[in-house]
Amino acid sequence: MTEAELLAGKAPLIEIRLETVEGSAPREAGAAMLVSAEAEAGTIGGGRLEYEATIRARAMLVEGADKLEMTVPLGPALGQCCGGRVRLSLRRLDGAARSARAAAQHAEAARRPAVLIFGAGHTGMALAGALAPLPLTTSLIDERRRLLDGAPEGVRCIATPLPEATVRAAPPGSAFVVLTHDHATDFLIAGEALSRGDAAYVGMIGSATKRARFLSQQAPSAPIRHEDGRQGPGLDPGPPVPGGGPVPLTCPIGAAGLGDKRPAVIALHTASEIMQVFARAAARPAASTTTARLTG
Repeated sequence: MTEAELLAGKAPLIEIRLETVEGSAPREAGAAMLVSAEAEAGTIGGGRLEYEATIRARAMLVEGADKLEMTVPLGPALGQCCGGRVRLSLRRLDGAARSARAAAQHAEAARRPAVLIFGAGHTGMALAGALAPLPLTTSLIDERRRLLDGAPEGVRCIATPLPEATVRAAPPGSAFVVLTHDHATDFLIAGEALSRGDAAYVGMIGSATKRARFLSQQAPSAPIRHEDGRQGPGLDPGPPVPGGGPVPLTCPIGAAGLGDKRPAVIALHTASEIMQVFARAAARPAASTTTARLTG
């Protein structure tokens, strides 16, 4: 059961939250989960810590207790070897708290990075499935509406014969993955995504030959560079990505699969590429703040 389903339901809920973390721990401070008498959603890291906290939360539901704090050393006594110490807060959610948490969840979802997958074939569908559980807003775009019927739950489906318009309407910092059934369409979409200048990631399925052909056809204004940083004829670095340099074209995608071309394998490694890009982007402001404090 999802957190949204628990919050929308009628069952009494306990929120378990990691308030403070000292040393090594399975999750960061602020991580939280919800527990009802028969279900739970979210995680504070799993293992014995979560097991014991969940038992205590369900005991609170039976006892009618509203609040509890637990300080837990993550050592041999708990059957964990992290070596840190955490402080947990457990609280019963009343109507106002449920509404506030639902609103916070909605706001967090609105801030999630966007990934647009163009092409609902085997690899596109596999990638949608790999990304669906992740903290992303994932869209699957194809003109063939019948293919979109098989999209995973939580993935937005867009049936359109004008994918380039969808590229233009995407929010800044989006990731674009291009794997349609037609090379000309792939080139159109990839070129449009790169020309924005603010994409976090632009990937296209294909080979080194397809990449070379695409690069040779692009207008000089397209912000494309080779993977090793060299710029070739007609290539221009283009506008910088906020907080970083120009985004290169990633083609082939999922190259960490070392030539394994099964859709699920390509999807797994492409999902990893995308998440690494977003993680680096999220880390940049923190790094900039730290530098400012050290030099200010």
